[in-house]
Parts: sequence; C-alpha cells; structure tokens
Amino acid sequence: MAGQEHHLKRTMGVWTGISIVIGTVIGSGIFFKQGQVLETAGSTTLGLLAWVAGGVITLAAGLTISEIGAHIPQTGGIYIYMDKLYGKFWGFLTGWTQVVVYAPAIVASIAAYFAYLFANFFGLPDSAVIWVGLGTLVLITLMNSLDNRIASMFQVATTSIKLIPIAVLMVFGLFFGKADALGQTVTQLSSTATGNFGMAVLATLFAYDGWATLTNLGGELKNPRRNIPRSIIGGILIVMLAYVGVSYGVYRAMPADQIVKLGNNVTYEVAKSAFGELGGRLLSIGILISMAGTLNGKMLAFPRMVYAMAEDGMLPKFLARLNKAQAPVGALWTTAVLAGALMFTSKADWLSDTAVFVIWLFYTATFFGIFILRIRNKRAGLARDPEVFSVPLFPFVPLVAILGALFILINTLISSFTMVLISFVFVAVGIPVYLYYKNKQ
Repeated sequence: MAGQEHHLKRTMGVWTGISIVIGTVIGSGIFFKQGQVLETAGSTTLGLLAWVAGGVITLAAGLTISEIGAHIPQTGGIYIYMDKLYGKFWGFLTGWTQVVVYAPAIVASIAAYFAYLFANFFGLPDSAVIWVGLGTLVLITLMNSLDNRIASMFQVATTSIKLIPIAVLMVFGLFFGKADALGQTVTQLSSTATGNFGMAVLATLFAYDGWATLTNLGGELKNPRRNIPRSIIGGILIVMLAYVGVSYGVYRAMPADQIVKLGNNVTYEVAKSAFGELGGRLLSIGILISMAGTLNGKMLAFPRMVYAMAEDGMLPKFLARLNKAQAPVGALWTTAVLAGALMFTSKADWLSDTAVFVIWLFYTATFFGIFILRIRNKRAGLARDPEVFSVPLFPFVPLVAILGALFILINTLISSFTMVLISFVFVAVGIPVYLYYKNKQ
C-alpha cells in the first residue's frame, strides 16, 4: 500500500468529505420510508425515537471508525482496516464481499430506482426504465473517470440541492402542520407490522447505511487524519438532523393513520398539499437530484477499495489501472459493468439487502478492532498523538456501536434466516480466491 498514495490525488477537502457522507446516505429512504417506520413503531413518539436511536448508533459507529481511520489513513476503507487489525485473510474477505456483492448490488438498486422515478416523472414506458438506469450509470461513471475534482464538485452541488426539499418538508411541518407530532397512535396495523420499536430502529439503521464509504477515499483526502473524522461526524450529524426533522415535519403535516395509508407517497402528498401539483413535481425533481448524488457518491468511493485490493496483488492488476486524470478506471468500469448486469435481474433489491447485512458483519469486527488498536499501541509504547482523533467517552461509545451492530445482525438472523445463509455463501466463495492469490504471490 505504500506506493499508492503517490498515485491518487489528495485534492478532496473536508467539505467534499461531508458531502460524500451526506450524499451517499441520504437517497430515497428519507422520502419513502416514513410510513414503514411509523407503522412498525406503532406511534409517532416511538417513530421519532426510532430515528433518534438509529442516529445515535450510527454516530457511535462513525466515531469508532473515525479513530481507526485516523490511525490508518489509506485508500480502501474497512478492507484496509480489517487487513491491518486481523490479517490479510480477513481483510481480503472484507474487500471481496464489497467488490462482488455490496458495491455492485447497491449501485444497481440506486440506478434502477432513479430510472423508475425518472420514467414516472416524464411519463416514459416501463420498458425504458432499464435503459434510463444504464444510461445514468454510464454518465456517472464517465464523470468519475475524469479528474476527481469534477465528481467532487458534482457531489457538493447535489448534496446542497438535495437538502432543499428536506428543509421544505421540515419547515412546512413545523410551522404549518395541524397534527400532533407526538402522541399519535397507529390504529390500524397491517398483518406484517408488529408495532415493534426494535424493528423500527432496525429499519432506520438500514436507512443510515452508507456513511463508511468515505473511508475508501483515505488516499485522496487532504490531511486524512483530521478530515476523515470531521467528515464522518459532521455528515452523520447532518443526516441525523435531516431524518428526525423530516419525520417530525411529516408527523405534523398529517395524521398517523393517513401517513401509514399513503406509504411511499406520503412526502409527495405533503408537498402537494402545501404547494399544489407544482410542489409535488418540484419535490420529485429534488428526489431525482438526491438519487443522482447518491449514485455519484457510491461510484466515487466504492472503486477505490477495488483499486486498493488490486494494488495489493489480491485482485487482477487491470483493476489498479489509472488513466491520465489519475482516476482508477479499471475499478470504476468493472464496478459499473457488474452493477449494470445486476440491473437486468429482478434480484438487485434483494441483493442489496443481503449486502447490507454482510457489510454489518465486517463493521462489527472493525468496531472491536479499536480495542485491538489501542492495546497494540500501548504495548508498543506509543504515546497518544493529540493530532490524531480519539473516540470520546471510550469505551462507552465503541460499545454502543458494537451493541447496535449486534442488534442488526441478530434481528436479521431471526427475520431472514435464508438470506443470512446465502450471504455467508457469498463470503465463503472468496476463500478459494484468496488462496489462489496468496499462492500466486
């Protein structure tokens, strides 16, 4: 890994980092999952608490990863962290899972969902959805093949724009809403809803996922020892404020039962009731921009981890190829091709659910790694560098992150046992691949 930092450009500042965190986390979930979380929680009070609890767990996770990232400020994210903390075998399995499952599946589902919204907005036939998605994916990949400052500027711009509909929903609900944001009870739960607060928190944690993609860019951030923690913490706090604020605004705008009944259409109906048909269409434009920014953030971050593995000789060398703009085009286009192939299947959303579970397996191991890191530094007689970020309230904050991660894994194991088994198969396939490259080296 020593040589790679001389190839990738360190041109991204803290604001770009924050924009990447916000842009990769806030996609469609904040606009379309209000009804699901509320129905699962059973009341508006518990619904808001679920968003807060999910944010607190995510913040604890971000703080924990930030200290590890500050000590290991290299391109590759948790692939590198797992490598340094547990050895090459576990590092490889972490990277392998992201390369073949997590990254392409999530990119495919975002591109497909963007295409679906785009087709609805312009009245295109269903047959056009796949081609709109592929075209969008190609355009985003082409942009990321240029100087990384271009994709960074696009990320900052789309993140700024996507905050507009969020702010509108918050302000309208706060100042013009007629319902009570707290104390409303959902009177008619569906057969699939349990009124379970724990499952509601679980739903919000999936909505918060994506913040760790910034760590893949450790080799391109200016002063990563400071800017990785600042970007992750600042981004998560803004996302948490947005999620709780929009939820509060929506709860103020209409009764709880109506929110549950409207489901995915609730934010559109709020905007339409506030500003008419034009307001609903403007909100749709805001969501499209939000999704484009999310897709760009994923394509900006994911290929860097692929590049890092190829640089280490653990994947084919063409994946480490850089173009004249010093963009990792081999990793970029490979990720795009895999995602594009998944878009032709009907299982992209299912694969992304599987991928989120798998990545939380490695998140959990990484959270434990902070204890390993501190013990190693203490045994080596290394004094705490005040310039390097340290988790506040240690060990309480890492323990919150670990308990939150275990909560996700156990609940998923109980509710989707078949998916868990299949996800382990995806991970296990990486073992012979690792042995091949190890013997090759």
